[in-house]
Amino acid sequence: MGASYRDLPLLINQWANVVRWEMRTRLFLRTAEFLWQEGHTAHATEAEAVEETMRMLRVYETFAQEWMAMPVVCGEKTEGERFPGAVRTYCIEAMMQDRKALQAGTSHFLGQNFAKASGIQFQSKDGVQEHAWTTSWGVSTRLIGGMIMTHADDDGLVLPPRLAPAHVVILPVIQKPEMAEHVLGWCRALAKELSAVSFAGEPVRVEIDDRDIRGGEKAWTWIKRGVPVRLEVGPRDIESDSVFCARRDRGHKEKAAVKRADFVAGVAALLQEIQDGLLARAVDHRRANTRRIDTEAEFREWFAAPAVAEGQPTPMHAGFAMTHFCGDPAIEERIKDELGVTVRCIPIDGDAEPGTCPFSGKPSARRVVWAKSY
Repeated sequence: MGASYRDLPLLINQWANVVRWEMRTRLFLRTAEFLWQEGHTAHATEAEAVEETMRMLRVYETFAQEWMAMPVVCGEKTEGERFPGAVRTYCIEAMMQDRKALQAGTSHFLGQNFAKASGIQFQSKDGVQEHAWTTSWGVSTRLIGGMIMTHADDDGLVLPPRLAPAHVVILPVIQKPEMAEHVLGWCRALAKELSAVSFAGEPVRVEIDDRDIRGGEKAWTWIKRGVPVRLEVGPRDIESDSVFCARRDRGHKEKAAVKRADFVAGVAALLQEIQDGLLARAVDHRRANTRRIDTEAEFREWFAAPAVAEGQPTPMHAGFAMTHFCGDPAIEERIKDELGVTVRCIPIDGDAEPGTCPFSGKPSARRVVWAKSY
């Protein structure tokens, strides 16, 4: 690379399919082939590269929380979990419904290590050849798995409205063939009204399921697909100028009649309420299953065996443990071997709280997040 400092930064983003050898595949999370978004950048100064690393970490955080409704912890990986060759690796970590951690995205500050190995140089303002400061960051189709495991229930998908292919599905209820055109015409007019409403800067996306099949079968199609709002419309609803509304985030049984004009006027607010509610529910789940731990005995008890959640037929893994840690890779490796638990990240937000590592007795600058993971 014979660039001048004037040519920097060099910013490269790519979408690519990747093939890896996975002995035990796991749908969306670890597959032999997957799609990922990956970026590589080269900068003239260390400060610019660090700024880019952190900027992309926050981009991933924003997407996870504001679009996926999946709360994440932003943090730095320990030396033992750091990307090989990187100076620092940052990540976003989410808690799934089974309380395991999911690494949902990473951003690496590579320093000049890869530039020196690959001969990535540029001419500085002083006319001297220098090695570039580089970064790398990426997410993958693992995010789909994360979204499913954060929000889905026993009936199937539950999609955050900002990512749902359809916001509202209209289900015409036609019991007599002679009523078909009347009902369908009313539904088409309603769909046109809804499509004129803006949600999150885009038109509300509406589907009309006019298939000639049983109503229950039709409804279950969209329940399993996770569409945020279902509207059932039959002749009686049309007579009262109403729709029969069901929200996916509240299961499949709760329905209510709503006046057509009121629904159209409030659909954007309803979708935002569902979006915010899914995030709040996931935040509450993480909060309820995160524990501050100060002794090794309590730590081992927390992770020794899966806990059985109330109402759950199968054991659930323990959640996040917040402990101090001195950073010794040997301790981290020993705990990983004995308990299957790793430091997911050293959080970068919130106040630092100096303390003592319960595993070594050495000083610790702040608490870290430990968890079992995928």
